[in-house]
Amino acid sequence: MINGLLQYLTYENIYNIANIGVVPCWLLLIFFPIHIITKFFVKSVIIPLLLSTAYIFVVYQVYITENIFDIFNLYLGLDELYTLFSNEAFLLIFWLHFLSISLFVGSWIASDAQLYSVSKFFVTVSLIVTYFTGPLGLVFYWIIRVFYSKKINYYD
Repeated sequence: MINGLLQYLTYENIYNIANIGVVPCWLLLIFFPIHIITKFFVKSVIIPLLLSTAYIFVVYQVYITENIFDIFNLYLGLDELYTLFSNEAFLLIFWLHFLSISLFVGSWIASDAQLYSVSKFFVTVSLIVTYFTGPLGLVFYWIIRVFYSKKINYYD
């Protein structure tokens, strides 16, 4: 049974499942940010736990088949980063990292927008931009939030 499961857990399948799996979370954040289902799945530890399980599985696969310490080469320059990303496993590790962090940021935006009563339109735009570009969506939300909260905080 476990061997059948391991054969199914290819890097391509993990990538597809993770990508498809986060889309409902983003839709919940956009359309139902305060619903109990959103709180249970998106704003709890469930999705980060699933993504981190995939992350740990891929890191373990790299550990048993390759040199896990190659990951530190990314600090040596852009060419080393390019070489690292040419490895499917390392690319998937970073993609899972990006999905997790972006979803966390999206969840924070949705929660914070409720606190400051930010317009649904601006929250939706911020969430969509965050989904596709990560930090740009966060910066866009922060600029909008300044006008709604009527103050600038650098540490919130």
